[in-house]
Order: sequence, then C-alpha cells, then structure tokens
Amino acid sequence: MTTRRFLFVLGSSRDDGNTRLLARRAAEQLPPDVEQQWIDLTEHPLPDFVDLRRDSDHVRPSEGAPALLLDATLAATDIVIASPLYWYSVSAQTKRYLDHWSGWLRTPGLDFKANLAGRTLWGVAALADHEFSVAEPLIGTLHNSAAYMGMRFGGVLLGNGSRRGDVLNDEAALVHAKTFFAGDAALARFPHETASEAA
Repeated sequence: MTTRRFLFVLGSSRDDGNTRLLARRAAEQLPPDVEQQWIDLTEHPLPDFVDLRRDSDHVRPSEGAPALLLDATLAATDIVIASPLYWYSVSAQTKRYLDHWSGWLRTPGLDFKANLAGRTLWGVAALADHEFSVAEPLIGTLHNSAAYMGMRFGGVLLGNGSRRGDVLNDEAALVHAKTFFAGDAALARFPHETASEAA
C-alpha cells in the first residue's frame, strides 16, 4: 500500500496567519504514518513564470525554489493549497506556483500531468467575510485545475478570520477541520453550499 504524503503549499504573506493555523488544525488529524511536507512560498519564492510555449525551451529546474517545489509536488499523493482569499482568488504567491505548473507540463521527459493524475488536490483558505460564496473564484481555480490535471478534488476548507488568530474563534471551521482530510476526495465539495459544509 502506498504511503500517503501530503504537501502543504503555504501561500500567505503573513507568518502564522489564519490560513496556516486552520491548515495546521486539519493536518493534526492525519494519521501518524502520513508524511507531511510544508513549504512556505514566502521563504522559497518562485520567479515570475515565463511562458516559452515550445517544449524544447523548458528544462527541469535543478536548484532553488523551482526545483524544491517541483520535486515536492511530484512526490506528493496529496497537495494542499493553503492560500488566504485575496481579491476573491488565491494569493499572488500561490498563483505563481500554479503558473509554474504550465512550464512543468511542457518540460520534456517530466510527464507532469500523467504523474499528478489520480492524486488529490485540496484547499484551505481564510477569508474576512462571513459570506463564503465570495470564495467561489478561489474554489473554482482549484477545482478546475484538479479537473484539467486528472486529479481528484478534495474540496476547500474555509474559515473566517481577519486579525491574526481570528480563525481559532470560528468553531464551525475547527469542527470541519477535524474531518476535512477524511472526506471523500472523489467528490468535489463546495463548503458554502450547505450549513455543514460552510464549516
């Protein structure tokens, strides 16, 4: 049986922000035999993505943040995008990480899409709004990315918080965090659709 390995990609510009706190609460529920790797995109900033279009122009990165993120992505069975809601979508750091997927898709010999097919993409996001429907663009970004890559979509865990630590007062989010990664990843769950999913 393949050991599950979770990659947590942290896309917040704030240390110990609400998104990271909520992701940590969810990760605490994972079984001890599940491997976890946490990468903060502010500590390992990716360069702006340049779309070269031609396969021959893309080479596998061998050093720095691009190599670290690529290797970690390929090694993961589960990828968790932990990004606060910024202007109704993912943060700039997170978007840059996803943009690099485009280059990895065109890197000869990498088979990036085939390697990620069947794995699971999850999301965790804190937002300063009690109407979770405003997170639909973020959820759509992750859902559609998973669909294009042939990945399963585990859904997005949403929590409310503006000031540092606010999400720890969101009891519904903390309850949802306890079972979030135990959910049926074959179902693309949109947390704002029902009261229970709005946790």
